Amino acid sequence: MDRLWAPWRLHYVEVPKDRPHGDFIARVDNESNDRENLVVDRTKHTITILNRFPYNNGHLLVSPRRAVAEIDHLNDEELLDIQREIQRMVAALRTIMTPHGFNIGLNLGRAAGAGLPEHLHWHICPRWNGDHNFMTVISDTRVIVQSLDEVWLRLRRELGLSDS
Repeated sequence: MDRLWAPWRLHYVEVPKDRPHGDFIARVDNESNDRENLVVDRTKHTITILNRFPYNNGHLLVSPRRAVAEIDHLNDEELLDIQREIQRMVAALRTIMTPHGFNIGLNLGRAAGAGLPEHLHWHICPRWNGDHNFMTVISDTRVIVQSLDEVWLRLRRELGLSDS
């Protein structure tokens, strides 16, 4: 029998889904404890964070640093910076994880699946041919084969950023 080891998912399972989590993006944008908070990078207008409850290995969230709920409330500088950061993260993930493709998306509003509707964030999910296995289909479970800390460290090194 094979065992799946993903202890960081316990918090996600135990936390009541109707409890508000607040703006976790704004909360971690304080330039301290980046490793613990899974903050991969910051630019003038963006913050990039590893998703603590990922759909796939390397699942990133790219968000404006300013809390904005609607895409049309972003200014031109923010829009350009976000797109450049998405481009940069895709290149880094390609190098360190060699995925076959990516899903990149934005959920606008709770009805569209936004878990944090008051703060826009784009999801970048690396994908591999054959990564749809029986676990997702039968038990609504995802198998994450690499620790979040290891992905954080590899991304930081690929981006030429500090390990602390």
